[in-house]
Amino acid sequence: MWSGRQGRLRPVGCVVEELRCRRREREAALRKARREQQLISKRLLRDDAPEEAEGGCVAMILRDFEIQQFLRLAQRGTEEKERERALVSLRRGLQHPETQQTFIWLEGSMRTLVGLLTSNQALLQLEAARCLHELSHSEQSAVAEACLPATSYLLTYLSGHSSDFIELCLYTLGNLIVESEAVRRQLLPQGIVPALAACIQSPHLTVLEALGYALSQLLQVKEAPELIIPSVLGSTLPEHILRLLQPGPKLNLGVAVEFAWCLHYIICSQVNNALLISHGGLSTLGLLLLDVAGAVQRTEDEGLELLACPVLRCLSNLLTEAAVEIVGGQNQLEDERVLAALFILLQFFLQKQSSLLPEGLWLLNNLTANSPSFCTSLLSMDLIEPLLQLLPVSNVVSVLVLTVLCNVAEKGPAYCQRLWPGPLLSCLIGTLAFPDIEVVGQSLELLQLLFLYRPEAAEDFLKQSGLQVLERHKEEAQLQDRVHALQQIALHR
Repeated sequence: MWSGRQGRLRPVGCVVEELRCRRREREAALRKARREQQLISKRLLRDDAPEEAEGGCVAMILRDFEIQQFLRLAQRGTEEKERERALVSLRRGLQHPETQQTFIWLEGSMRTLVGLLTSNQALLQLEAARCLHELSHSEQSAVAEACLPATSYLLTYLSGHSSDFIELCLYTLGNLIVESEAVRRQLLPQGIVPALAACIQSPHLTVLEALGYALSQLLQVKEAPELIIPSVLGSTLPEHILRLLQPGPKLNLGVAVEFAWCLHYIICSQVNNALLISHGGLSTLGLLLLDVAGAVQRTEDEGLELLACPVLRCLSNLLTEAAVEIVGGQNQLEDERVLAALFILLQFFLQKQSSLLPEGLWLLNNLTANSPSFCTSLLSMDLIEPLLQLLPVSNVVSVLVLTVLCNVAEKGPAYCQRLWPGPLLSCLIGTLAFPDIEVVGQSLELLQLLFLYRPEAAEDFLKQSGLQVLERHKEEAQLQDRVHALQQIALHR
């Protein structure tokens, strides 16, 4: 290739390696950004809007004497129903941030609430837990820290018999975990990881879904890679998570979504992905991908994209591990089945949720980056044209599509011969007209590879006024060298 700065011919291997290194740098930055996209949030086991009190009126903000009155009635009322009603009124008031602040600064209020939580009357226990649940949804860390005295009891009740109560405790713990480091410092030595590991064997789907939520909150905190994920990986949780993600009639969408995100956060930590792979993580996720693609074809049910997204991310990130061999042993992914499933999902995303297209294309990039086998399947299944149809969707999608095509082209002359001729040239001339520098840069890299391995492509490029298109970018500082190099190759073919 002719270099604009040095003016001398460089070996093809050097050019290809340079292009590959440049893409690796960009992909590393993209991968880091994707890992940092967290889903930390809080959940309530009720509607988002405050509940209406009896009589159809929205519950009022409670003042300190009203809070004291409700607590006193709940603690010392003469009838159980009266005590329960007092806690219901308190819970409704606690839906307001102002009442929450008043409550935590009121002397003895939390001690009284914890006392009711530990009473021997199930209905009072449940309403006290619901009051704590309202407090746990606060955005103020001081409110979460005020709940510290209740955390050991919430953990203890995870081994109880009431699935409704366990579910409530799990969501409350999940909310508290994300808000306060002090809460997490207390929960870890109290044994939250073993408690969650015991819960994952519950037969109740509502409990499992709540458990997945609480665990995903725990796995996302800043200290998770050092303090939490090693403990999780050392427990029975990983094998049970993979069991819950196995496709089949027992797979529950809500549960699978929660635990797929849990697995995503574990993989992104890179603490010990080899362990997940040894447990069959790659093959389980591959089969789940096939199952999701099949479900997309069979039904119009919403929610499948919620599972597809973390599954795609998990597979993508596991495939970047040095320990993974795409072909061989229990980690084998069958080229054509995986690619067919992936393109079914890409078409589904294009029609229903285009924002998820980059997730599928990222996986396709990682599958084709180091695998001639997957590149061969991509060509033999005539999937290049469907891939090109995604170019107009967005700049991000365009860059990923072009990156996948570069993965194919850099495999050598035989692969470039399958890419050219065809619709690729007119598409590339079109992308060179894009205003986005990254799209243009990736198009230039693909053209370089094609010109090196398929010289007649340069001739076609000239015939279609390709040089005039390149002229638009010769003043772009980031593109000057590549534009000049491409011009030299085209003119000295």
